[in-house]
Amino acid sequence: MAQQGISEVLDPAQAAAALPDRAPTVEPDGGDTLLAWAARMRAEQPVWRDGSGIVHVFRHADVQRILADPATFSSDTVGRLSHGERQAPRGTLLLLDPPLHGKMRRLISRAFTPGLVAGLEPAITELTAELLDRAEGDRYDLVDVLANPLPVTVIARMLGVPGEDRMLFQGWADQLLNTDPDDPESVRAMEETAVGITAYLQTFIDERRRSPRGDLLGVLVEAELEGERLDDEDIASFATLLLMAGHITTSVLLGNTLMSLDRDPELFARVRADRSLVPAVIEETLRLRPPFTRIERVTTTEVSLGGVDIPENGLVYLWLLSANRDESVFEEADSFRLHRSNGKQAAFGHGVHYCIGAPLARLEGRIALDALLDRYARIEVDPEVRLSWHGTNVFGARRLPLRLERS
Repeated sequence: MAQQGISEVLDPAQAAAALPDRAPTVEPDGGDTLLAWAARMRAEQPVWRDGSGIVHVFRHADVQRILADPATFSSDTVGRLSHGERQAPRGTLLLLDPPLHGKMRRLISRAFTPGLVAGLEPAITELTAELLDRAEGDRYDLVDVLANPLPVTVIARMLGVPGEDRMLFQGWADQLLNTDPDDPESVRAMEETAVGITAYLQTFIDERRRSPRGDLLGVLVEAELEGERLDDEDIASFATLLLMAGHITTSVLLGNTLMSLDRDPELFARVRADRSLVPAVIEETLRLRPPFTRIERVTTTEVSLGGVDIPENGLVYLWLLSANRDESVFEEADSFRLHRSNGKQAAFGHGVHYCIGAPLARLEGRIALDALLDRYARIEVDPEVRLSWHGTNVFGARRLPLRLERS
């Protein structure tokens, strides 16, 4: 039996008129068209089925309620959309549902603790300084110099794999992030990449089983809950999640923060003068420009959302980018405001799947921004260079050329 709808649709016939078959991309305007489209959808068609049959959800309340209901809206997109022919490894937290998700998360949390993250601050500060020391001249690309190597190197060190392999990790991340699900060759390349990552990590997992160490891989190998330990596939899957998702989240967050400040020189000056504002800058950037535009769920039963009927195993896109700009939740939602309460911003999700790496991303973002402000009296996104952007799923620039003046 279908559940009752969550949203009320405003004039569906009118709202459906002239809608595109698919969501706009972030290219070529950096997301301006996408943001305008999302605002229109929130107002006119808050639950919408596109030309491929995928249902899109735009309002904050709907997104939060769906994320809080894993029994109806499953994260197991791999298993359900392949009709059980494929299963994700248990360590792939993003694709697990309760109760297994809770068990695996508790097990992994024995290793990935708040204390571990907080204890990384001196090492992250030192690494940030080292990376900036290598930069030459008064112009460079933030992504190449800091935004990419910082999180990848931090996660590599946490896991206990060689930091010099970061370019290998970067290549893997680029491949996975740019996979086109409609292109068989692209999907094949993605699958080959996943096999390569697992094989790489297996070498280090084998070493930890032979000779335990105190790094994250070593702790994951030894972690035990209710008499059960993670198997090799679980550990490799979680490590891959950290390397890929953890890398892109911090990389895009740092770039988006600099772009937000660049667009408001007065705000930039305030933050430079008062460093206690840096955490609020990071948080408001996460709200306005979340690293990931949307996440996916799949229905476990027939359900009706805002007058749109979705069958069992129907794919649903939850637009975090739209939820974070919902005018019913955030006053002057399109404005960058430092002193708003951002407890409801959805950049890191909500409910049981709230991002386990969120504290690390915030810590890296804060340290990196402070270091840049310490080192440079002027930081400007180079207006002479046309920016290129990630695809629809990631909201940020691939490259961020800066013009700088040292303090």
